[in-house]
Amino acid sequence: MDKRKHNSRRRFEWWFKRWHKKPHLSGLTDSSDESDDGMGAVCVRSLEIEPCFPDNELRLFVGTWNVAGKPPVGSLAVDLDEWLNLKEAADIYVLGFQEIVPLKAKTVIGAEDPTEATKWNLLIGKTLNDKYGCPWLTPMVKPISSDDDYEYNEATDLHSGRYKLMASKKMVGVFISVWMRKELLRRYRVSGVKVSSVACGIMGYLGNKGSVSVSMTIEGTSFCFVVAHLASGEKKGDEGRRNYQVSEIFRRTLFPRSPEDGDSNPPHPLTILGHDRIFWFGDLNYRLYLEDNLARQLIVKHDWNSLHKFDQLRREQEDGGVFEGWREGNIEFAPTYKYSSSNANIYSGGLPNAAGEKQRTPAWCDRILWYGKGIHQLSYLRSESKFSDHRPVSALFCTQVEALNSNKIPGTTAVERAEEEVTPTLLSLIVKDIETSPTHKQTCS
Repeated sequence: MDKRKHNSRRRFEWWFKRWHKKPHLSGLTDSSDESDDGMGAVCVRSLEIEPCFPDNELRLFVGTWNVAGKPPVGSLAVDLDEWLNLKEAADIYVLGFQEIVPLKAKTVIGAEDPTEATKWNLLIGKTLNDKYGCPWLTPMVKPISSDDDYEYNEATDLHSGRYKLMASKKMVGVFISVWMRKELLRRYRVSGVKVSSVACGIMGYLGNKGSVSVSMTIEGTSFCFVVAHLASGEKKGDEGRRNYQVSEIFRRTLFPRSPEDGDSNPPHPLTILGHDRIFWFGDLNYRLYLEDNLARQLIVKHDWNSLHKFDQLRREQEDGGVFEGWREGNIEFAPTYKYSSSNANIYSGGLPNAAGEKQRTPAWCDRILWYGKGIHQLSYLRSESKFSDHRPVSALFCTQVEALNSNKIPGTTAVERAEEEVTPTLLSLIVKDIETSPTHKQTCS
């Protein structure tokens, strides 16, 4: 079969699936009532072979993990595999870490050291690409600066894995790593990849707490991913410090435009809230307004609904103190912090209490929130790695991008489309015949 016939066949298969799809599947809303039976049917299936491409839909994995200052080791590959849920591959992986280095004076005040970030990127890349039997070479491990821009060029891409590292940024212990399928990079224009960091820890300006963010535009849709590590503590008033740090991150996160941006249309966003799709995640450190023994009783009963009523973050949202209008999936898993260092199967503190162990009321410190239309959450889970005193958390989303070229059809390049438009194909004749038929007109009226 020559290349043109093969592409015509792919175009026909794509059209046939679209023709028989239910009408409400052609658009993606943020209404759970409309999308539960639609988007779930389209995107919850396993994507080991094909990514989530119908109607410019992308499958997006977002994960957060506080690793308690521990360096990555080879045995972590099993934990990563479970956390990333690689049985159902995503198109984009956005991973946020906290405390990839111990938060000591040397690491907080000293010069930034990329060593641990490089180790994490190598392990993540190997885990993602080995899953599909792809040969693995060293990925791009140099974090991009806030002035850098990126546009995929297949001719210069020397990486042989199935996933490409798009952006990576470290600030002390806060770290973000963004990976994309190469199929996406060949299909879509990805531009305006920029990073930003905000330190708002000790004295309001040291990096033991704060955020790292990535901005990028896929076709005509802008995305922003914010990984944050907020103020710790469970005494009265600590929630106010966390709220203030969130406001500072909003205020101080900037993605300056560069000469490489040119006259992009639409222009690349300058601030977090200027983006179409925003994901904010990390160790947000919000606790429970509940006594320790009562919280543990509800946890033993798996009574998450009762526990939700005392969740500090949700209470602050309802009162308008922080993240007003933002969304979070229903939490149907146990609190993710703090697990005992002497017995990783139980929470720290309580009775009996190990010598020197901190007394901490368990809480959902590790969270994933989002803002913007056209985002549908498919899952919200915690993983069971015992690597640190936090459990990893992940969320899987389906979202859409606005195509800059409305004539874009899956499986063909711009050159191939132009060649095929010169002469009518079997597909074009069939579509034309159907569109002019009385049955089609009655169906669409």
